[in-house]
Amino acid sequence: MNILNLKKILHSRFGGILLLYLVFISTSFISRIILTLMSVNDISFNPLNIIWSYGAGLFMDTVAFSYFMIPFVLFLMFFPDRFFNSVFHRIFAYIAYFLTFSILIFNGVSEYFFWEEFGVRYNFIAVDYLIYTTEVLGNIKESYPLPLLISGILAIDFALIFFVIRKKVLVESLSGQSRLKNRLLAGLGLLCLPVLSFLLIKNTTVEITKNRYNNELAKNGIHSLFAAFLNNELDYETFYATRSNEENFKQLRGKLKTSNSEYISNETFDIRRKITNQGEEKKYNVVFITVESLSGEFLSYKGSKLGKLTPNLDALADSSLFFRNLYAIGTRTIYGLEAVTLGAPPKPGQSVIKRPNNGNLFSVGRIFGQHGYDLKYIYGGNGYFDNMNAFFSDNGYQIIDDGDFTKAEITFKNAWGVCDQDLFNRVLKECDKSYAKGKPFLNHIMTTSNHRPFTYPEGMIDIPSHSGRPGAVKYCDFAIGEFIRKASEKPWFKNTLFVIIADHCAGSAGKAELPFMEYQIPFLVYNPNIVRPQQIDKQCSQIDVAPTLLGIMNWTYNSKFFGKDILKMAPDEERAFISNYQKLGYIKNDRLTILSPQQKVTHYHINPESGEMKADQDDPEFENETIMYYQSANYVFKNKLNKWD
Repeated sequence: MNILNLKKILHSRFGGILLLYLVFISTSFISRIILTLMSVNDISFNPLNIIWSYGAGLFMDTVAFSYFMIPFVLFLMFFPDRFFNSVFHRIFAYIAYFLTFSILIFNGVSEYFFWEEFGVRYNFIAVDYLIYTTEVLGNIKESYPLPLLISGILAIDFALIFFVIRKKVLVESLSGQSRLKNRLLAGLGLLCLPVLSFLLIKNTTVEITKNRYNNELAKNGIHSLFAAFLNNELDYETFYATRSNEENFKQLRGKLKTSNSEYISNETFDIRRKITNQGEEKKYNVVFITVESLSGEFLSYKGSKLGKLTPNLDALADSSLFFRNLYAIGTRTIYGLEAVTLGAPPKPGQSVIKRPNNGNLFSVGRIFGQHGYDLKYIYGGNGYFDNMNAFFSDNGYQIIDDGDFTKAEITFKNAWGVCDQDLFNRVLKECDKSYAKGKPFLNHIMTTSNHRPFTYPEGMIDIPSHSGRPGAVKYCDFAIGEFIRKASEKPWFKNTLFVIIADHCAGSAGKAELPFMEYQIPFLVYNPNIVRPQQIDKQCSQIDVAPTLLGIMNWTYNSKFFGKDILKMAPDEERAFISNYQKLGYIKNDRLTILSPQQKVTHYHINPESGEMKADQDDPEFENETIMYYQSANYVFKNKLNKWD
């Protein structure tokens, strides 16, 4: 394309798109040069690798721009000529270009600092930063000379706009006439680019060199951020401390071996075991309740500081098999659901529940389904949130969410869904349906009332609705108590295990990297006709819930779980897993090791009674054990070794 053709396009109605493209690829090219200079000791300067990094980089810049231009193209397609040629529109256009240039320049500066810290383009960490805005903004204010940076960005921006106005670059573009038909054809042609890019181009498409830095240079930051939103995960082997996968699995097979298990094969990467439990196999019904944000500190066993908020749960705990030292693996609902369903340590980045290729996995539901159980996931809210419906349906469950409730079944509803009383009343009906068919059932329930805005039906408890967390906790406890009372009157009650556990704690904020005490949650198994009340203080994790439940039922089954039956744990087998998107923690006795991006490993001595954490010296053996669990869990998922056979 010669210079005359460029001028012709620039003077057309869509000339502003070309101008934006030139600015976009120019800022991207400058950023790529700066990132190259920052990593001269790590980048491969083999001519082919450099040509690829910059050639593929231009391609990915164009792909990224195709998404970036969509609102501009739509505007130019449909904005009428009579307004397009007005003085108002010209002023508006220059303001829009000023803001757009600011965004592009700010992105370039942001990429510099992100690369400086992590040595990669934007990824899930950047997405995570957008989630934790308060912490991130505070960190930025304290770490960088913001007034100087903002002044520099504005200076460059004003210089660009001055050039555009002085050279009258957009004058023709902002005053030309264009027929609607021609605008539509041109616009639709341009919009084909982002559609084809979305269908054909992935962020990993350019990863063909053996050097990670060259591959990252070939990417575009904005496109990488977009990709991270769609696939929010951190590649373990790129960002975390690693060992040989073969050595990991040799050690893992030793750790997973128990007195009542035998490996099905001698293959190093095969963790399938036949679990044999003695005694008659029981076909108990199971009502599995995951309670929103039920921290252990709300219950009496942790000495609740908020008063007696959970009289019903406290009474159930006294009459149950009660596990007092169990840790949640994460800080959001989907992490807890993942742990109790799949029985494996967490993965860095987004939960498996929101990742692709998460169907037909080895799960507790599949085992129950194999035994002829009705499987239902019953949620008080919209199950499309966090991909819960898709995950559970693709793993064998029937889905019931708030869209399946009739008007008569709903007495109270807020933004998160129906109140817990309405939810449990529907659970009773579903249990009745399965019992009437003569089928055992596993109903997995997820509550919602103990969640902001903390609203619930008035008059149920002595704390007004919408007055904060304590009221929501007490209402949830009330609803559970009512449910157990009503269930006890049902014919299926005597043969039903009631499993109650939190999805995660109410909050995990703290000065420490991972404030481990905040991750402690209650877990109990109740039915006075089946289980003998007992308090268990073994250090354990949400990933151990499914094997423990199957052990209580004396089932013999093939397992791919990383978790173990808590009741059969030897003292040296006790441990727990905790995480927060980026940081992966492993607890054993009074030690905590944390894996972080950039292959960082930190060690702590902890006091499980006081919650105190003190930096500790390196322990290579414990560090290797931590890496072994997390790297192996990621390897299993990535290589689809946890599929249901």
